[in-house]
Amino acid sequence: MRLWPRRHGTSLDLLVVGLGNPGREYAGNRHNVGWMVADELARRHGGSWRAKFNGQLAEIRIDGHKVALLKPETFMNESGRSVQAARQFFKLDPDAVLVVHDEGDFERGRLQARLGGGLAGHNGLRSIAQQLGTPEFMRLRVGVGRPERGDPRPLADYVLSNFAPHDNAEAVVARAADAVETVARDGLEAAQQRYNER
Repeated sequence: MRLWPRRHGTSLDLLVVGLGNPGREYAGNRHNVGWMVADELARRHGGSWRAKFNGQLAEIRIDGHKVALLKPETFMNESGRSVQAARQFFKLDPDAVLVVHDEGDFERGRLQARLGGGLAGHNGLRSIAQQLGTPEFMRLRVGVGRPERGDPRPLADYVLSNFAPHDNAEAVVARAADAVETVARDGLEAAQQRYNER
């Protein structure tokens, strides 16, 4: 059963956008968990990255569904420019875009898949909504937690710091990649039932 009936003129079923900041110094940041999920999906499905749309693009198949992975390299606040260029190129409706991003309001590892909703002060989401002209795109919110008691850092500094060893970032990223695969294969509702906490 095809969950993403191909729009006229497009050969792509789903555009998965992993949000993050370019540069080696940001690679392990909690804020870059979207990039990490995109990298994991490319690794699992044999995708190779190439420069396109002010970012890195890889095209893969997930159980027969054609999926493009995009890592914008515009820095977080300008992510929408990259996403809009890719969406226009592939002739996709906004609801065929899935943005994977960090969520400081969720405990580490908690996931939530949804369509539309608020921007929660996330500059990457705000940029994408402005460029697409609508907030009605899919999101996968990946919980990275907040500073622990006694940690004086503001949330902004915390998400721009690296995952700690006890965070088990690999497990968080792997489960988020599983959720993206579920969206691609079975649709958003299936992913919500499986991964969203009640």
